[in-house]
Amino acid sequence: MPENEKRPEKGEVRQYTVAEDDEGVRLDRWFKRHLPEVGFATVARWARTGQIRVDGARAKPDDRLTTGQVLRIPPGNPARAKAPPRRRELTEDQKAQARAMVIKETPNAIVLNKPPGLATQGGSKTFSHVDGLLDAFVEGDGPRPRLVHRLDKDTSGVLLIARTPGSAAAFSKRFAGRSAKKVYWALVVGVPEQHVGEIDAPLAKQPGTGGEKMHVDTEGGQPAKTRYRVVERAGNRAAWLELEPLTGRTHQLRVHCAAMGHPIVGDGKYGGQEAFLTGSVSRKMHLHARRLIISQPGGGQLDVTAELPEHFAATMEQMGFDLSLSDAQPLREEAPPKTKAEKKQDAKQHAKQYRKARRGERRSRTVSKATAKSKARAKPKGKGGGKR
Repeated sequence: MPENEKRPEKGEVRQYTVAEDDEGVRLDRWFKRHLPEVGFATVARWARTGQIRVDGARAKPDDRLTTGQVLRIPPGNPARAKAPPRRRELTEDQKAQARAMVIKETPNAIVLNKPPGLATQGGSKTFSHVDGLLDAFVEGDGPRPRLVHRLDKDTSGVLLIARTPGSAAAFSKRFAGRSAKKVYWALVVGVPEQHVGEIDAPLAKQPGTGGEKMHVDTEGGQPAKTRYRVVERAGNRAAWLELEPLTGRTHQLRVHCAAMGHPIVGDGKYGGQEAFLTGSVSRKMHLHARRLIISQPGGGQLDVTAELPEHFAATMEQMGFDLSLSDAQPLREEAPPKTKAEKKQDAKQHAKQYRKARRGERRSRTVSKATAKSKARAKPKGKGGGKR
Protein backbone atom coordinates (compact mmCIF):
# COMPACT_ATOMS: atom_id res chain seq x y z
CA MET A 1 0.00 0.00 0.00
CA PRO A 2 1.52 3.38 -0.93
CA GLU A 3 2.58 5.45 2.04
CA ASN A 4 0.04 7.99 3.34
CA GLU A 5 -2.76 6.49 1.23
CA LYS A 6 -5.93 5.09 2.83
CA ARG A 7 -7.42 1.90 1.48
CA PRO A 8 -10.89 2.76 0.07
CA GLU A 9 -14.12 1.01 0.89
CA LYS A 10 -15.43 -1.74 -1.35
CA GLY A 11 -16.86 -0.35 -4.58
CA GLU A 12 -14.94 2.95 -4.49
CA VAL A 13 -12.69 4.10 -7.31
CA ARG A 14 -9.16 4.28 -5.95
CA GLN A 15 -6.69 7.09 -6.53
CA TYR A 16 -3.00 7.14 -5.67
CA THR A 17 -0.30 9.75 -6.17
CA VAL A 18 3.02 8.50 -7.55
CA ALA A 19 5.70 8.98 -4.89
CA GLU A 20 9.24 10.16 -5.59
CA ASP A 21 10.55 6.68 -4.86
CA ASP A 22 8.49 5.34 -7.80
CA GLU A 23 9.88 7.80 -10.37
CA GLY A 24 10.41 5.98 -13.67
CA VAL A 25 8.90 2.66 -12.58
CA ARG A 26 6.65 0.75 -15.00
CA LEU A 27 2.93 0.75 -14.26
CA ASP A 28 2.82 -3.04 -13.84
CA ARG A 29 5.80 -2.87 -11.47
CA TRP A 30 3.99 -0.21 -9.44
CA PHE A 31 1.14 -2.66 -8.88
CA LYS A 32 3.57 -5.40 -7.87
CA ARG A 33 5.12 -3.07 -5.28
CA HIS A 34 2.00 -1.52 -3.82
CA LEU A 35 -1.01 -3.69 -4.72
CA PRO A 36 0.42 -7.20 -5.09
CA GLU A 37 -3.07 -8.68 -4.76
CA VAL A 38 -3.82 -7.36 -8.27
CA GLY A 39 -2.23 -9.80 -10.73
CA PHE A 40 -0.63 -8.85 -14.06
CA ALA A 41 -3.55 -10.30 -16.05
CA THR A 42 -5.95 -8.01 -14.19
CA VAL A 43 -3.69 -4.98 -14.71
CA ALA A 44 -3.47 -5.77 -18.44
CA ARG A 45 -7.27 -6.16 -18.72
CA TRP A 46 -7.93 -2.91 -16.84
CA ALA A 47 -5.45 -1.08 -19.06
CA ARG A 48 -6.92 -2.60 -22.24
CA THR A 49 -10.44 -1.54 -21.30
CA GLY A 50 -9.38 1.94 -20.17
CA GLN A 51 -10.19 1.41 -16.50
CA ILE A 52 -6.71 2.46 -15.38
CA ARG A 53 -6.03 6.17 -15.87
CA VAL A 54 -2.84 8.17 -15.28
CA ASP A 55 -3.60 11.88 -14.95
CA GLY A 56 -6.91 11.16 -16.67
CA ALA A 57 -5.39 9.44 -19.72
CA ARG A 58 -5.44 5.77 -20.66
CA ALA A 59 -2.29 3.86 -19.74
CA LYS A 60 -0.47 0.68 -20.74
CA PRO A 61 1.27 -1.77 -18.36
CA ASP A 62 4.72 -0.81 -19.65
CA ASP A 63 4.20 2.97 -19.32
CA ARG A 64 6.73 4.69 -17.04
CA LEU A 65 5.36 6.74 -14.17
CA THR A 66 6.46 10.21 -13.03
CA THR A 67 6.44 11.65 -9.53
CA GLY A 68 3.18 13.45 -8.76
CA GLN A 69 1.05 11.69 -11.36
CA VAL A 70 -2.36 10.48 -10.13
CA LEU A 71 -3.42 6.89 -10.79
CA ARG A 72 -7.12 6.09 -11.05
CA ILE A 73 -7.78 2.41 -10.38
CA PRO A 74 -11.12 0.51 -10.59
CA PRO A 75 -12.93 -0.56 -7.41
CA GLY A 76 -11.46 -3.58 -5.67
CA ASN A 77 -12.30 -5.73 -2.69
CA PRO A 78 -10.10 -4.64 0.27
CA ALA A 79 -10.92 -7.86 2.08
CA ARG A 80 -9.02 -9.81 -0.59
CA ALA A 81 -5.83 -7.81 -0.10
CA LYS A 82 -2.84 -9.83 0.99
CA ALA A 83 -1.65 -9.19 4.52
CA PRO A 84 1.67 -7.38 4.72
CA PRO A 85 4.63 -9.73 5.21
CA ARG A 86 5.36 -10.52 8.83
CA ARG A 87 8.50 -8.95 10.15
CA ARG A 88 11.07 -11.07 11.86
CA GLU A 89 11.21 -10.52 15.60
CA LEU A 90 14.81 -9.75 16.51
CA THR A 91 16.43 -10.02 19.92
CA GLU A 92 18.15 -6.99 21.44
CA ASP A 93 21.50 -8.64 20.72
CA GLN A 94 20.58 -9.06 17.05
CA LYS A 95 19.47 -5.43 16.81
CA ALA A 96 22.75 -4.34 18.40
CA GLN A 97 24.68 -6.58 16.00
CA ALA A 98 22.94 -4.95 13.02
CA ARG A 99 23.52 -1.41 14.30
CA ALA A 100 27.18 -2.10 15.06
CA MET A 101 27.83 -2.79 11.37
CA VAL A 102 26.51 0.60 10.16
CA ILE A 103 29.17 2.99 8.80
CA LYS A 104 26.92 5.44 6.93
CA GLU A 105 23.22 6.21 6.46
CA THR A 106 21.48 8.34 3.83
CA PRO A 107 17.80 8.74 2.87
CA ASN A 108 18.38 6.09 0.17
CA ALA A 109 20.87 3.71 1.73
CA ILE A 110 22.34 2.04 4.78
CA VAL A 111 26.01 1.09 4.35
CA LEU A 112 27.40 -1.73 6.47
CA ASN A 113 30.88 -3.01 7.20
CA LYS A 114 30.16 -6.74 7.06
CA PRO A 115 32.41 -8.81 9.30
CA PRO A 116 34.06 -12.00 7.98
CA GLY A 117 32.14 -15.18 8.78
CA LEU A 118 28.68 -13.62 8.46
CA ALA A 119 26.74 -14.68 5.35
CA THR A 120 24.96 -12.06 3.27
CA GLN A 121 21.88 -14.25 2.73
CA GLY A 122 20.43 -17.41 4.20
CA GLY A 123 20.72 -20.82 2.59
CA SER A 124 21.11 -24.47 3.41
CA LYS A 125 22.11 -24.69 7.10
CA THR A 126 22.74 -20.91 7.15
CA PHE A 127 20.56 -19.26 9.75
CA SER A 128 22.62 -16.21 10.73
CA HIS A 129 22.97 -13.69 7.91
CA VAL A 130 22.77 -9.97 7.06
CA ASP A 131 19.41 -10.27 5.30
CA GLY A 132 17.90 -11.70 8.46
CA LEU A 133 19.01 -8.64 10.45
CA LEU A 134 17.52 -5.99 8.16
CA ASP A 135 14.28 -5.78 10.16
CA ALA A 136 16.36 -3.85 12.70
CA PHE A 137 16.27 -0.90 10.28
CA VAL A 138 12.51 -0.83 9.58
CA GLU A 139 10.99 2.45 10.70
CA GLY A 140 7.30 2.36 11.67
CA ASP A 141 5.20 1.13 8.76
CA GLY A 142 7.99 1.89 6.27
CA PRO A 143 9.35 -0.64 3.78
CA ARG A 144 11.90 -3.28 4.73
CA PRO A 145 15.42 -2.44 3.48
CA ARG A 146 16.79 -4.65 0.69
CA LEU A 147 20.10 -6.15 -0.35
CA VAL A 148 21.33 -4.90 -3.72
CA HIS A 149 24.63 -6.81 -4.00
CA ARG A 150 26.48 -9.59 -2.19
CA LEU A 151 29.74 -10.40 -0.43
CA ASP A 152 31.05 -13.91 0.20
CA LYS A 153 30.64 -15.18 3.75
CA ASP A 154 34.36 -14.90 4.50
CA THR A 155 34.84 -11.57 2.70
CA SER A 156 34.52 -8.47 4.86
CA GLY A 157 33.80 -4.84 4.03
CA VAL A 158 31.38 -2.44 2.38
CA LEU A 159 27.87 -3.81 1.83
CA LEU A 160 25.17 -1.50 0.46
CA ILE A 161 21.56 -1.84 1.64
CA ALA A 162 18.72 0.07 -0.11
CA ARG A 163 16.07 1.63 2.12
CA THR A 164 13.16 1.46 -0.34
CA PRO A 165 12.07 -0.50 -3.43
CA GLY A 166 12.78 2.53 -5.61
CA SER A 167 16.32 3.05 -4.35
CA ALA A 168 16.92 -0.71 -4.59
CA ALA A 169 15.98 -0.63 -8.29
CA ALA A 170 18.21 2.41 -8.90
CA PHE A 171 21.24 0.95 -7.11
CA SER A 172 20.77 -2.45 -8.79
CA LYS A 173 20.77 -0.72 -12.17
CA ARG A 174 24.08 0.99 -11.33
CA PHE A 175 25.68 -2.29 -10.28
CA ALA A 176 24.38 -4.05 -13.40
CA GLY A 177 25.59 -1.19 -15.62
CA ARG A 178 29.06 -1.28 -13.99
CA SER A 179 28.92 2.41 -13.09
CA ALA A 180 29.54 1.57 -9.42
CA LYS A 181 33.23 1.40 -8.52
CA LYS A 182 34.33 -1.22 -6.01
CA VAL A 183 37.87 -1.48 -4.66
CA TYR A 184 39.01 -4.49 -2.64
CA TRP A 185 42.14 -5.10 -0.61
CA ALA A 186 43.70 -8.55 -0.73
CA LEU A 187 46.82 -10.13 0.70
CA VAL A 188 48.14 -12.78 -1.69
CA VAL A 189 50.82 -15.44 -1.43
CA GLY A 190 53.96 -14.41 -3.35
CA VAL A 191 54.33 -11.37 -5.59
CA PRO A 192 52.86 -11.02 -9.11
CA GLU A 193 55.55 -10.50 -11.75
CA GLN A 194 53.62 -7.58 -13.24
CA HIS A 195 52.84 -5.02 -10.56
CA VAL A 196 49.92 -3.51 -12.49
CA GLY A 197 47.66 -5.46 -14.80
CA GLU A 198 44.27 -6.80 -15.81
CA ILE A 199 43.14 -10.40 -15.46
CA ASP A 200 40.81 -11.47 -18.28
CA ALA A 201 39.66 -15.01 -17.55
CA PRO A 202 36.07 -16.25 -18.21
CA LEU A 203 34.50 -18.14 -15.31
CA ALA A 204 32.03 -21.01 -15.05
CA LYS A 205 30.72 -23.35 -12.37
CA GLN A 206 33.11 -26.21 -11.80
CA PRO A 207 31.48 -29.55 -12.66
CA GLY A 208 31.01 -31.94 -9.78
CA THR A 209 30.89 -29.25 -7.09
CA GLY A 210 27.17 -28.58 -7.20
CA GLY A 211 27.82 -25.01 -8.25
CA GLU A 212 29.71 -24.29 -5.03
CA LYS A 213 33.00 -23.69 -6.82
CA MET A 214 34.00 -21.71 -9.91
CA HIS A 215 36.87 -22.22 -12.35
CA VAL A 216 38.42 -20.57 -15.40
CA ASP A 217 36.67 -21.78 -18.57
CA THR A 218 38.00 -20.05 -21.69
CA GLU A 219 35.46 -21.76 -23.97
CA GLY A 220 32.12 -21.77 -22.15
CA GLY A 221 32.67 -19.36 -19.26
CA GLN A 222 31.11 -15.96 -18.75
CA PRO A 223 33.38 -12.93 -19.32
CA ALA A 224 35.22 -11.88 -16.15
CA LYS A 225 37.76 -9.08 -15.80
CA THR A 226 39.68 -7.75 -12.80
CA ARG A 227 42.16 -4.89 -12.57
CA TYR A 228 44.89 -5.22 -9.96
CA ARG A 229 47.79 -3.23 -8.55
CA VAL A 230 50.55 -4.32 -6.18
CA VAL A 231 50.56 -1.68 -3.46
CA GLU A 232 53.41 -3.12 -1.38
CA ARG A 233 55.28 -6.38 -0.88
CA ALA A 234 56.69 -8.28 2.08
CA GLY A 235 59.81 -9.57 0.38
CA ASN A 236 58.80 -12.50 -1.83
CA ARG A 237 56.51 -13.94 0.82
CA ALA A 238 53.33 -11.94 0.20
CA ALA A 239 51.93 -8.90 -1.59
CA TRP A 240 49.20 -6.42 -0.78
CA LEU A 241 46.92 -5.85 -3.78
CA GLU A 242 44.20 -3.41 -4.75
CA LEU A 243 41.59 -5.24 -6.82
CA GLU A 244 38.85 -3.66 -8.92
CA PRO A 245 36.33 -6.11 -10.40
CA LEU A 246 35.09 -4.92 -13.79
CA THR A 247 32.48 -7.69 -13.85
CA GLY A 248 30.58 -9.33 -11.01
CA ARG A 249 30.98 -13.10 -11.24
CA THR A 250 30.72 -15.43 -8.25
CA HIS A 251 34.08 -15.74 -6.41
CA GLN A 252 35.68 -13.72 -9.24
CA LEU A 253 38.53 -12.14 -7.25
CA ARG A 254 39.38 -15.37 -5.48
CA VAL A 255 39.52 -17.42 -8.68
CA HIS A 256 41.45 -14.75 -10.61
CA CYS A 257 44.13 -14.41 -7.92
CA ALA A 258 44.53 -18.18 -7.72
CA ALA A 259 44.62 -18.40 -11.54
CA MET A 260 47.64 -16.10 -11.76
CA GLY A 261 49.46 -18.25 -9.22
CA HIS A 262 48.98 -16.01 -6.18
CA PRO A 263 45.99 -17.20 -4.10
CA ILE A 264 44.49 -14.95 -1.46
CA VAL A 265 45.93 -15.69 1.98
CA GLY A 266 43.50 -17.89 3.90
CA ASP A 267 41.49 -18.97 0.82
CA GLY A 268 41.92 -22.73 1.06
CA LYS A 269 38.98 -23.31 -1.30
CA TYR A 270 40.88 -21.98 -4.30
CA GLY A 271 44.48 -21.96 -3.08
CA GLY A 272 44.69 -25.21 -1.14
CA GLN A 273 47.39 -25.48 1.52
CA GLU A 274 49.55 -22.96 -0.37
CA ALA A 275 47.09 -20.25 0.64
CA PHE A 276 48.13 -20.43 4.30
CA LEU A 277 51.27 -18.67 5.48
CA THR A 278 53.36 -20.08 8.28
CA GLY A 279 53.92 -18.30 11.56
CA SER A 280 51.33 -16.18 13.34
CA VAL A 281 49.44 -15.03 10.21
CA SER A 282 45.71 -15.70 10.64
CA ARG A 283 44.20 -18.56 8.65
CA LYS A 284 41.11 -16.43 7.93
CA MET A 285 40.67 -15.10 4.41
CA HIS A 286 42.37 -11.77 3.71
CA LEU A 287 39.91 -10.22 1.25
CA HIS A 288 38.16 -6.96 2.16
CA ALA A 289 35.74 -4.71 0.24
CA ARG A 290 37.56 -1.51 1.10
CA ARG A 291 35.70 1.18 -0.83
CA LEU A 292 32.47 1.73 -2.81
CA ILE A 293 31.70 4.74 -5.01
CA ILE A 294 28.17 4.88 -6.46
CA SER A 295 25.77 7.62 -7.54
CA GLN A 296 22.59 7.97 -5.49
CA PRO A 297 18.99 8.21 -6.70
CA GLY A 298 18.07 11.88 -6.96
CA GLY A 299 21.68 13.02 -7.38
CA GLY A 300 24.89 13.07 -5.40
CA GLN A 301 27.55 10.43 -4.93
CA LEU A 302 28.02 7.91 -2.15
CA ASP A 303 31.70 7.28 -1.38
CA VAL A 304 32.26 4.93 1.55
CA THR A 305 35.31 3.23 3.05
CA ALA A 306 35.27 0.31 5.50
CA GLU A 307 37.91 -0.35 8.13
CA LEU A 308 39.79 -3.66 8.08
CA PRO A 309 38.66 -6.53 10.32
CA GLU A 310 40.90 -7.35 13.27
CA HIS A 311 42.74 -10.32 11.72
CA PHE A 312 43.52 -8.47 8.46
CA ALA A 313 44.70 -5.33 10.27
CA ALA A 314 46.97 -7.43 12.51
CA THR A 315 48.58 -9.09 9.48
CA MET A 316 49.13 -5.75 7.74
CA GLU A 317 50.83 -4.37 10.86
CA GLN A 318 52.90 -7.51 11.32
CA MET A 319 54.22 -7.26 7.76
CA GLY A 320 54.92 -3.56 8.09
CA PHE A 321 52.61 -2.36 5.32
CA ASP A 322 51.92 1.39 5.13
CA LEU A 323 48.16 1.83 4.69
CA SER A 324 48.59 5.36 3.33
CA LEU A 325 50.09 3.93 0.12
CA SER A 326 46.70 2.72 -1.14
CA ASP A 327 44.44 4.75 -3.40
CA ALA A 328 41.38 3.36 -1.61
CA GLN A 329 41.66 5.63 1.40
CA PRO A 330 38.86 7.48 3.16
CA LEU A 331 38.33 10.91 1.62
CA ARG A 332 38.96 13.87 3.85
CA GLU A 333 35.70 15.48 4.76
CA GLU A 334 35.43 18.99 3.38
CA ALA A 335 35.13 21.78 5.94
CA PRO A 336 31.67 23.39 6.02
CA PRO A 337 31.43 26.64 4.01
CA LYS A 338 32.33 29.75 6.00
CA THR A 339 29.73 32.33 6.95
CA LYS A 340 29.94 35.96 5.78
CA ALA A 341 31.10 37.01 9.25
CA GLU A 342 33.89 34.41 9.20
CA LYS A 343 34.97 35.49 5.71
CA LYS A 344 35.01 39.15 6.84
CA GLN A 345 37.10 38.25 9.88
CA ASP A 346 39.54 36.31 7.67
CA ALA A 347 39.86 39.33 5.35
CA LYS A 348 40.60 41.63 8.31
CA GLN A 349 43.20 39.22 9.64
CA HIS A 350 44.83 38.95 6.23
CA ALA A 351 44.93 42.79 5.87
CA LYS A 352 46.43 43.11 9.35
CA GLN A 353 49.16 40.57 8.56
CA TYR A 354 49.85 42.32 5.23
CA ARG A 355 50.23 45.74 6.90
CA LYS A 356 52.51 44.24 9.55
CA ALA A 357 54.69 42.66 6.86
CA ARG A 358 54.88 45.97 4.96
CA ARG A 359 55.89 47.84 8.12
CA GLY A 360 58.65 45.31 8.62
CA GLU A 361 59.86 45.84 5.06
CA ARG A 362 59.91 49.67 5.48
CA ARG A 363 61.72 49.37 8.79
CA SER A 364 64.29 47.07 7.19
CA ARG A 365 64.88 49.52 4.32
CA THR A 366 65.30 52.46 6.78
CA VAL A 367 67.83 50.52 8.83
CA SER A 368 69.73 49.54 5.67
CA LYS A 369 69.93 53.18 4.49
CA ALA A 370 71.12 54.41 7.91
CA THR A 371 73.76 51.70 8.01
CA ALA A 372 74.96 52.62 4.53
CA LYS A 373 75.29 56.34 5.45
CA SER A 374 77.16 55.47 8.63
CA LYS A 375 79.62 53.33 6.70
CA ALA A 376 80.12 56.11 4.13
CA ARG A 377 80.99 58.63 6.86
CA ALA A 378 83.45 56.26 8.50
CA LYS A 379 85.30 55.41 5.27
CA PRO A 380 88.74 57.25 5.03
CA LYS A 381 89.27 59.52 2.01
CA GLY A 382 92.14 59.16 -0.51
CA LYS A 383 94.95 56.67 -0.74
CA GLY A 384 96.87 56.03 2.42
CA GLY A 385 94.04 56.94 4.67
CA GLY A 386 93.89 60.79 4.10
CA LYS A 387 95.77 63.57 5.96
CA ARG A 388 97.97 62.85 8.94
